[in-house]
Amino acid sequence: MAELKVEAEPAEVGFDPQRLARIDEHFARYVDDGRLAGWTVAVARRDRVVHVSHHGLADVEAGRPVGDDTLWRIYSMTKPITSVAVLMLHERGLLALTDPVAQYLPAFADLRVYRSGSAANPGTAPAAEPMRVWHLLTHTAGLTYGFHHAHPVDEMYRSRGFEFGVPAGMDLATACDTWARIPLVHQPGAEWNYSVATDVLGRLVEVVSGKALDAFLAEEVLGPLDMTDTGFGAADPERLAALYVPKPGGGLHRNDRMGDAALREPTFLSGGGGLVSTAADYHRFCRMLLRGGELDGARLLGPRTLAYATRNHLPGDQDLASFGRPIFAESNFDGVGFGLGFSVVVDATAGKALTSDGEYAWGGLASTAFYVDPVEEITAMFFTQLMPSSTYPIRPQLRTLVTQALVD
Repeated sequence: MAELKVEAEPAEVGFDPQRLARIDEHFARYVDDGRLAGWTVAVARRDRVVHVSHHGLADVEAGRPVGDDTLWRIYSMTKPITSVAVLMLHERGLLALTDPVAQYLPAFADLRVYRSGSAANPGTAPAAEPMRVWHLLTHTAGLTYGFHHAHPVDEMYRSRGFEFGVPAGMDLATACDTWARIPLVHQPGAEWNYSVATDVLGRLVEVVSGKALDAFLAEEVLGPLDMTDTGFGAADPERLAALYVPKPGGGLHRNDRMGDAALREPTFLSGGGGLVSTAADYHRFCRMLLRGGELDGARLLGPRTLAYATRNHLPGDQDLASFGRPIFAESNFDGVGFGLGFSVVVDATAGKALTSDGEYAWGGLASTAFYVDPVEEITAMFFTQLMPSSTYPIRPQLRTLVTQALVD
């Protein structure tokens, strides 16, 4: 098991220790007043961990505290890992970002795009251009999520059993074939819409590499990074944090219906949301990103590939507020663009965010989050298990609390 421990005094890397302590003081109130069960937070600068803390309970009903070995459902924080896998295949010349998805997944040929009408009787038109690998990486493919509840195509997903998961027993290949038969929300490349695109990328990894997604990640990403506690399901019930949703009027309700999925071996390997991990493991992934694609002698990506992936790829350097649909996503929309698997801050002033332009990040449905600030050489992570992640402004608060503690 990877360890996450403090490696430097705050002042050694430019933090004021009293200001850094505000992180724990602030988020402790979330537990003390019943908004969260418990959490882990970790901050590093210049590749040295400067702050690690746990507070509260991983499982309220069992009275089990959050600890170093707590397992968390990271949901959409799986997406950057899958995106890195795709970029690794791209570096090997096995696929191009401009390749049509149908070149590898034939079901995505002859796509239709929603134009009008109801979910039961939609009017559609042919896709004006093929859906490409780049569209999947940037969430501009025209796919969607059933849980958005914002468009007739979202309803089509739900009617087929796709809301916060897939129909029981369905595998990744079948899910992708099914999505390909549902109309797109918009023409490929025309807008940004948060979607199952990264799940399709997971299937792309399988077809191109010839390995199941769990095997490819274990052998090519997680193994080389020594992320030994990260995987799809089959989590240790004595270490897995419980999943909660807020009760109306205050307090928490345990959601075992969704939460218990992490205890089982999944039929559906979700590259968009299926991994369980620890703070220590995910910190190793963040370190690899900050170091330009390498960690402890294992190089996953070249530094120029990672720099390319973490710049804004939206047309005209637009932000999500101007190019995206006003829907749920794991990011603020103002002043934030999107790269190849990561949100990217393009204008911190527009986003009213106390961070650096060029910061890249993502989060998960159960309020987990990470960000990398390459200007200040900071990585920060927050882990808890409250869904949806839009319940509280944890992410901007984390950025503010970390940045205000910098004094060099």
